[in-house]
This record gives sequence, structure tokens and C-alpha cells, in this order.
Amino acid sequence: MFETRMNTFRAEMVEKGLDVALITDDDNVYYLTGYYDYLHMEFGRPTILIVPRDGPSLLITPTIDLNTAQSAARVDMIAAWNDGMGAEWRTELPAAVKGATLIGIEPDHMPALVRRYVDELVGTQYLISITPILSEMRMIKSTQELQLARHAGQVANAMMDAGRAAIGDCVPEYEIAIATSQAGTRKAAELLTAHYGDVDMSPNTHFLQIMASGETITKTHHRATTRIMRRGEPVFLCFCGMTNFHRFKLGFDRTFWIGEMMDPSQAAVYEVALASQQAALDALRPGVTAESVHAAYAEVIQGAGYEYPFRCGRATGFSFLEAPQLVTGDTTTLQPGMVLAVDGSVAVDNFRAQIGDSFIITQDGYEPVTEHPKTIDQLIV
Repeated sequence: MFETRMNTFRAEMVEKGLDVALITDDDNVYYLTGYYDYLHMEFGRPTILIVPRDGPSLLITPTIDLNTAQSAARVDMIAAWNDGMGAEWRTELPAAVKGATLIGIEPDHMPALVRRYVDELVGTQYLISITPILSEMRMIKSTQELQLARHAGQVANAMMDAGRAAIGDCVPEYEIAIATSQAGTRKAAELLTAHYGDVDMSPNTHFLQIMASGETITKTHHRATTRIMRRGEPVFLCFCGMTNFHRFKLGFDRTFWIGEMMDPSQAAVYEVALASQQAALDALRPGVTAESVHAAYAEVIQGAGYEYPFRCGRATGFSFLEAPQLVTGDTTTLQPGMVLAVDGSVAVDNFRAQIGDSFIITQDGYEPVTEHPKTIDQLIV
């Protein structure tokens, strides 16, 4: 799998006239080599994948992670560097770019420290973004990646079911987060054991639970706190960060109510949010543009008198955000094999409703990979 991706990437480099590529985005390093769980720039330690057009690939990584790289990375050579020794991570770069007339970099994902050094080595006129190449490669998922998406959906469903079961009167928000994390981890462990051979891949879910309840419901990315939930309140659960199975990400959201809907005006808002997602799904199929799906969703929301909404959705995979995005201006044509998170959402001053699921684009429509009831009567717990 990784060898195939690397060969495809090199073929694209040849077509674009690139001599060498310097890859620093964590997800792209994993996508091309299988290397993960190393220290990142938050700790001041660059990891750089060097891919020449027709020579051996080279992974530059800290010595502290050398054993992990030797175990996981599908590359031709590994160069380890240590803190304070010699030129550290810079050692291999001059030779790698020497004589190159066109060098591919990821401008938005190259650490400033590394970019400054690359700019010192070569003139900016020799640099070109390889982000479009990798983004296009990653749009259409392979058979193995689609299996990951479906398994990630099972993990997400387990987390949503557990979160729903934990919601109740006088329950603190953090108890929901504990329940969802345990359920997701157990489901992931079950799937990893049954279907995958990477014994180093952790089943544990991570990323702080996105949720809100009561008066915090309008805070889109609120985290679980010590707040005590009460009967009649709305509760929002989002798993867009926590659904991360075998490094594959999905989007998944629901809005619930505890025991009853105390404020009946919330029903009308929710129904518009639900209708906006359904409008997007009615438009979702191969051959249409990404922005047309967003337009169908936005038309429902604005037609009901609410403000123009944020994007309807986005592609996911080994990153939380991939191309295309379901938003105005993205004219990408949807194709079978894409994995997209599709939302419906409406916000007013004191309430916000959101419904989101992830889907695989198929030859004639779409396949849902997350599933949970959506009607109000099914969401009162």
C-alpha cells in the first residue's frame, strides 16, 4: 500500500518536473511511509521526508524515535539526528536539494524553522507547492482505506450510543466523555484485533469530547466540563475529533434532549437543520460539484429565514480536513471513493441544532458509514 502511494507520488513528480520533494506534514508522512507516533514540532523536533524523483527516499527523524522509524517507516534510508549534535536535522538537506531546479514543499505545513533554512539553501524561485498533488491523490480512497472508513464508522456509532446512554438528569458532562471514550476504545480494540496486523496501533480514543448542554448549547466546540445537565435541556455530541480509528477520521454529530424538550421553539430550529442535511444528501452523488451540495443545504436554511450557514461538510481521511470541502467556491467534481462528512445546522440566539454524518460516494449515490436516529422523538432520551 505505502509502496504504491510512493510510486504514484513519484510519477506525479515526474509529470510536474519536480526534482525532489520535502514533506513535513505529519499526515502526508504517514500516508506515504506508514510512520507515525513520533515527536512533532511542538517539541522542537522536525521530521522531514525527502523524496527524490528517481533516487532513494530518505526519512530525517530524531534519534529518540529511531527505533519507531525503523519498525514502521517504509523508506529506503533513515537519517537520525540528535539534539545539539552537529547540524542536527539540517545535515542531510544540502545534498538532497543540490542541483535541483524545482523543489516541492508544503508551504502551509512546513515548520517555520525548516522553511527558513530551506530558503537559505535555495532561492524561493526553485520552490513549488506539492500540496495539490498529495490532496488529489488522497481524494479517492483505496479499497483498504474504505474498509478503514467503515470500521471508523463502527467506532463512531459505538461512541454515539454510549454517549446517548450516559445522558441524564443530574449527570455531569464529563461522564459522557468518559463513556464515549471507553466505548470507542473497546470497539476499536475489537476491530484492530480481528482485522489488522499493526500491533503498535493504539485503540484508545483521544481528543477532548466536543459537547455542550443547556445554556452552553450554542458553543460549537465546547468541551465536556463539570456542568450538571438537567431534564428538558438540549445536549450536543460531536465526534469529529474523537473518531480516529487506525488514523482514519470521520465527522459525526447529534443533538439530544433529556427527558423532554423544555423549550418547544427548539423543534422548529431542529427540523430546519435536519431538512438542510437531507437537502444536501438529495444532492450528494458522483458527477456534481462540491459547492452544489453546499448550495442545496444553504438554500433550505436561508429559505427558512436563518443566516447564511458555514460549510455543509468536508472530505476526511487521514486528516481531519481533506479536499474537497462542501462550500461555495469549491468546484471539485465528486467521485466514487470520496469520504465526506455532511452536516445540517442552524443556530439562533439561545439554541443550536446540528446533525452530521459521514458518507462514502458510490457509483450511483452514497453509502452512510455513521448511523444514529435523527427524528426528535428518537432523540429525547
